[in-house]
Amino acid sequence: MSDNFRTYFVVNPNSANGSTARDWPGIQRQLEAALGEFGWGMTESMGDATRLAREALEQGYEQIVSVGGDGTNNEVVNGFFREDGAPVRDDAVFSFITRGTGGDFRRIFGFDRQVETFVANLKGRDASPCDVGKLTFVDHDDREAVRYFINITSFGIGGLVDEKVNQSTKAFGGKASFMIGTLKALMQYQNQTVRFTVDDGEQRTETINTIAVANGQFFGGGMWVAPEARIDDGLFDIVIMGDLTKWEVIRNSGSIYKGEHFSRDKISHLQGRIVRAESDERVLLDVDGEQPGRLPATLECLPGAIRVKGRQV
Repeated sequence: MSDNFRTYFVVNPNSANGSTARDWPGIQRQLEAALGEFGWGMTESMGDATRLAREALEQGYEQIVSVGGDGTNNEVVNGFFREDGAPVRDDAVFSFITRGTGGDFRRIFGFDRQVETFVANLKGRDASPCDVGKLTFVDHDDREAVRYFINITSFGIGGLVDEKVNQSTKAFGGKASFMIGTLKALMQYQNQTVRFTVDDGEQRTETINTIAVANGQFFGGGMWVAPEARIDDGLFDIVIMGDLTKWEVIRNSGSIYKGEHFSRDKISHLQGRIVRAESDERVLLDVDGEQPGRLPATLECLPGAIRVKGRQV
């Protein structure tokens, strides 16, 4: 048995404002020195990362590495599952080299953005169980769809923020891009009324700014929205930001980046395995930084559904 996993890299050349395409040859050389032989493929359009990851697992690769942002991570994780929901490979390992705008998933491991940090993490055959969220929702064609997520799905203002951020150049970096996107969305967004249940609890009706259903801890380019969440506890942390005024959102933003917002008015949190949400309004979803559709939605935590390279700090 090799000292390292048989590894395949799914590369998004457009990540990091297109610099990944230019930097990939140099990254390859570092990877070859550390890992030896590996496979790789570049994405060209939406959905390619899912297809490439699934094909690589079917070909016998043990570890799939996402080279891109949180959206690329999401597509790659979806490639770990067949269309019927069955895992492509029971012992498959997910890892990543962060190149995107937000870089939120890597934060829970304490990783910086240096390529050398990610390369070092890829060595060896150690891997940890990681929960995955299964999301059933309504897509932009008004059809029921299923998507998996590894970090956070939210509904409310987050979907509108995604639209604004993805329409921007992202030239100012992750935190600035998301702050600008959030301010643009905040000027347009009106709080929405949703009905939701957690596990077998009673249905609640609340007017919200956003509800974050968190497997990981960070979203929105560094907001520490769910500081108590663990990716291996079999539970979502559900953070409810209620009927906040625009001024209250701005005033609370600093505490959210520090993970100190649970003591603030109109903000609460709880844990659970299944969240069901609906609304009479068009409430958009934010799924690992992407905007695939809207409520109604069901979110289910799948304990230890994949393995991940690295340990949450």
